[in-house]
Amino acid sequence: MTAAVDRDPGLQPERTRLAWRRTTLSATVVALLAGRQALHSGASPAALVAVALTAVAWLGLLAVAHFRVRRLGVPRPEPLAPRGALAATLCTVAFAVFAVAMLF
Repeated sequence: MTAAVDRDPGLQPERTRLAWRRTTLSATVVALLAGRQALHSGASPAALVAVALTAVAWLGLLAVAHFRVRRLGVPRPEPLAPRGALAATLCTVAFAVFAVAMLF
């Protein structure tokens, strides 16, 4: 038997899947709160642009998470590609930048 067949993946892929789901849930809450804040503060053009860009960042993070969760279904999943890590990082930083933009 080969090492790939004998490998017991344990719970690490499941924990990683759950972590990605928690991250996307948190990002969803952030995007919804940003929309709520923009609507309740008079919906200035800058706030609407920030909400639209937040939605784009949310969709980007959702796409990265979905791709990663699907790749964890194999017995020996590949590590997250640098491109995927960069995309997730950029989306997270974008959330912070758009939140600051909504304050002004």
